[in-house]
Amino acid sequence: MSEGRLGAPIGRRPVGQGWRIFLWLVASFNFVVGLIGMLSPVSNLDARLIGLFVFAFAIVYVQAARDPERFAPVLWSGLIAKVGTAALFAPLGFGSEGSLVVAGAVVVNGLFAVGLLALLLSRESDS
Repeated sequence: MSEGRLGAPIGRRPVGQGWRIFLWLVASFNFVVGLIGMLSPVSNLDARLIGLFVFAFAIVYVQAARDPERFAPVLWSGLIAKVGTAALFAPLGFGSEGSLVVAGAVVVNGLFAVGLLALLLSRESDS
């Protein structure tokens, strides 16, 4: 790490290519799920609105994938969204009448949450 004019530290250890690929995967997942939610002919207004929010989060993940050093702190909101999504949909996916698609979405969101947490904690240790 170098120092700027006023002695403040500048820069961190660069984020590895693996994290960038991970963030592109998260963004792609959100784009697909968001589009399905917004464009499905059987979706009601609530489902379309949720799809819009999921799609909007994909844009956040794209920005973070393009410049993780700058946008990593914003990923805390993505982590909260992934954990919340997994927790709220888990009973629907793993209940007595669970859906395989919903269960898969719960697992994927949970895995993405673990990955986001690992990324964020690794960035915190660089401070």
